[in-house]
Amino acid sequence: MNKTRTAYWIFGIVLTLMAQSHAAETAALPDPEKPGAYAVGVTTMRFEDCARVDAATGKPRVLMTEIWYPATDDAKTLPKNRLMDFFERTENPEFALVLKLGFRADIIEADKTFQNFAVRDARAAEGVFPLLLFSHGNGGLRMQNAFWCEHMASHGYIVVAPDHTGNCGVTLIDGQLVTFNDSKEGREQSRIDRPKDLSFLIDKMDQFNKGGDSRFRGKLDLEHIGVAGHSFGGFTSVWMADADPRVKAIAPMAGVAEERKNLTLPAMALFAAEDDTLGADRNPAIPKFYDSRQGPAYSVDFLNAGHYSFTEMYQLNPNFGDGVGKGKRLTNGEPIDYIKRETAFRLVNGYTAAFFGKFLKGQNGYDTYLEANHDPKELDVKWKR
Repeated sequence: MNKTRTAYWIFGIVLTLMAQSHAAETAALPDPEKPGAYAVGVTTMRFEDCARVDAATGKPRVLMTEIWYPATDDAKTLPKNRLMDFFERTENPEFALVLKLGFRADIIEADKTFQNFAVRDARAAEGVFPLLLFSHGNGGLRMQNAFWCEHMASHGYIVVAPDHTGNCGVTLIDGQLVTFNDSKEGREQSRIDRPKDLSFLIDKMDQFNKGGDSRFRGKLDLEHIGVAGHSFGGFTSVWMADADPRVKAIAPMAGVAEERKNLTLPAMALFAAEDDTLGADRNPAIPKFYDSRQGPAYSVDFLNAGHYSFTEMYQLNPNFGDGVGKGKRLTNGEPIDYIKRETAFRLVNGYTAAFFGKFLKGQNGYDTYLEANHDPKELDVKWKR
């Protein structure tokens, strides 16, 4: 065998071994569309940032915050969290009224049928887990993407989601009802507050990791932090890429900030072709976001979804519209039955779990999932390394 044939033979063996190794790695990874191996706990925390005065209250800024985390196996058999548990089962009648006016949802009724699998204040599992932060939409709620937060926790992440006080639909702070300020001034204040809120929470989780909360002591991998968000929260995730170098990957949903500096950070943009809230004028900003990326990037376009298809609005008001229930297409005005909840959640969870798995956990076997369209009737998927 001459030297050239020997070289080709060795090269072929190397390629074969590499392919076998990649196939084995892919097969060993959990299905990103299904819940992971961990049971999930959830807890509500009150954090106070004494370095800032809250424009909404005139006092030090307080963030009511939800944390989802991997829990011990016994949590799989314990009673599940209830919708009203997110609101501390408040008896404040104004609280329910504000939610009903803002979301056209009766939370008392929704509480009876609300589905999730997290367990309130379950024991935390042993291990070290990357940190994810989730930022709600304009006038949204910290639990508005509970399906996503608990899914990511089941795959071995600690997920932190605050009410952005003043920009939240409604939140209770020390018995005080703080409602949504939807004025131009209110939104501009939230634009300033939101990235600071998330950076502050990273600081708090660092304190917890060092012993500030025994449940999370030594359990956070703060070298690998990701941010996701919906609508205004999608903007926030993009701003965090610029504002905080601790953030290593972002996944905005149904909204991206047009002003951005960090173009190389791994990013996955999820958006809805029939998003009536963003509208025909602002929807193109999301494909442009993908096109502008100079680092690893993914675009997941939901063809039959609207603005709220990425949220728990399915459970709060199944006839809400703009992605939930029925509506009209932006493209031609024809009637549309928006994407079903189970399909939307499966695909949102699948692509983001694979994305953060690759870029926060180094699970490169997820390339196979990320570089495929898993529902051509519902999606248009693009990617670039």
